[in-house]
Amino acid sequence: MLAEFEIKQITNHKDYPYDLLLLADETVAAINKYLFDSNVFVVHEQQQPIAVFCLYPIDSETLEIKNIAVAASHQNKGLGSEILQYIQETYRVQYPNLIVGTADCGLDQIRFYERNGFVQYGVRANFFIDNYEQPIYENGQLLRDMVLLKYHP
Repeated sequence: MLAEFEIKQITNHKDYPYDLLLLADETVAAINKYLFDSNVFVVHEQQQPIAVFCLYPIDSETLEIKNIAVAASHQNKGLGSEILQYIQETYRVQYPNLIVGTADCGLDQIRFYERNGFVQYGVRANFFIDNYEQPIYENGQLLRDMVLLKYHP
């Protein structure tokens, strides 16, 4: 299915699709903390952006997925899983460690990553309290900790 789409790396900061990025992160300020140091890719369908993902090299062996978002019109069709598979296949030699973090109460996101071969390995305590100016709620719960997951084929 991903073969039907075009993946382009964004090199001009003016081209960042904040509308899509904001689907996976709460504020532009939070996104800008990692965006300019990340490799940003947009998935296009008929030249329209339908998904985005940001990859941040932590070190020579570890790549972190900082943002992965799919437009509402394309959600629940397997595109997110295909993007993860693309990342896993494209970067597994250069970066044997692929990690991602998500909210501790983001149960759908945690299940999504686990279905795609990720396992939980840690927690960044108070991440959402310390890194966001305003409290963030998801599923009626205050976001506090970040659950860390690592790809384990």
